[in-house]
Amino acid sequence: MGGGGQLTEPEEPISGRAAGVYTWEEVQSHCNRNDQWLVINRKVYNITQWVKRHPGGIRVISHYAGEDATEAFTAFHPDLKFVQKFLKPLQIGELAATEPSHDRNKNVSSDFHTLRAQVESEGLFQARPLFFCLHLGHILLLEALAWLIIWVWGTSWTLTFLSAVMLATTQLQAGWLQHDFGHLSVFKKSSWNHLLHKFVIGHLKGASANWWNHRHFQHHAKPNIFSKDPDVNMLHVFVVGATQPVEYGIKKIKYMPYHHQHKYFFLVGPPLLIPVYFNIQIIHTMISRRKWVDLAWSLSYYLRYLCCSIPMFGLFGSVVFISFIRILESHGFVWVTQMNHLPMDIDHEKNQDWLSMQLQATCNIKQSLFNDWFSGHLNFQIEHHKGQLVGFEPCAAAGLSQHGANALTG
Repeated sequence: MGGGGQLTEPEEPISGRAAGVYTWEEVQSHCNRNDQWLVINRKVYNITQWVKRHPGGIRVISHYAGEDATEAFTAFHPDLKFVQKFLKPLQIGELAATEPSHDRNKNVSSDFHTLRAQVESEGLFQARPLFFCLHLGHILLLEALAWLIIWVWGTSWTLTFLSAVMLATTQLQAGWLQHDFGHLSVFKKSSWNHLLHKFVIGHLKGASANWWNHRHFQHHAKPNIFSKDPDVNMLHVFVVGATQPVEYGIKKIKYMPYHHQHKYFFLVGPPLLIPVYFNIQIIHTMISRRKWVDLAWSLSYYLRYLCCSIPMFGLFGSVVFISFIRILESHGFVWVTQMNHLPMDIDHEKNQDWLSMQLQATCNIKQSLFNDWFSGHLNFQIEHHKGQLVGFEPCAAAGLSQHGANALTG
């Protein structure tokens, strides 16, 4: 699934108490901000100090404090041998022999290991870089055609609208492409994935790789879980799931007329998510975290855009034009991303095993040539959330049926 940042060689080992033997009860007691343990492959690690240096951010690793993080660790780190070097100084012991390997449903987790091994043996983890290069090529070609239309034939309302639709489409497609580079799932060398990720999300979209990493990997770590998945943080504008509306009713929280949210959703959600909310977040992240490289990539996008648009629209017209493009893009983004998660279970932390948590929070969208292209293949959301496994549906279906679970397709 990829990592949240670039790792460098470990510096000084972080000292912990002498290696010991622990129970799950002891591990689970270390789950607060200033005292965090977790378990990976039965080994117990004290990550209290390491979280501040974690390339994927403090939050994503802290979400697993006091829990078994084996599945998440495997999913997020493509080069397990390299990352093991960073774990060794943090190890303080292991689980007692009488303790189960997982703090949750061991049978599901064990069967998931078997399924994962089968998928790896069939080569379904092997990406095809040529496919992603062609995807990038079609984005660049579509953007060039969008500009050529108004350069050659003028800026009439019809041609301007057509150009805006094409540019919004390139923004959507670039968003899906950067997603794959951001997961480090295209090239074997992480450095190539990081470079292409910054180019696509920065130069082609004007956004920040660091902002996306820290936000998106929390979503994968704890999908549809309040206070842990930023994608279901509605800022009191909407209430989602079956639990939140009840809680708001009991507490008499009335920031918005929630019984009318199905009406104002179309005025607030799709039009403003990217142009307003995301843009504010991105700018704040780059400046507050001093991500100057991301800022340079982002500025290169706006410089390129203004050089293309000002000669035809002027400065004010260019701002209006890009705002309209962002609004169009935002509508497409909301429909593609939210149909995979919002219809599913959204609740507080239930401490489920990895497989059950991912299944209950995700659903697939029926396959078609258009759906595959328009969604950037994110209509295979169940496979993606279980570890970038597009194409293993028959294997998964057989394994899930053993536990009475089903992969929901919308």
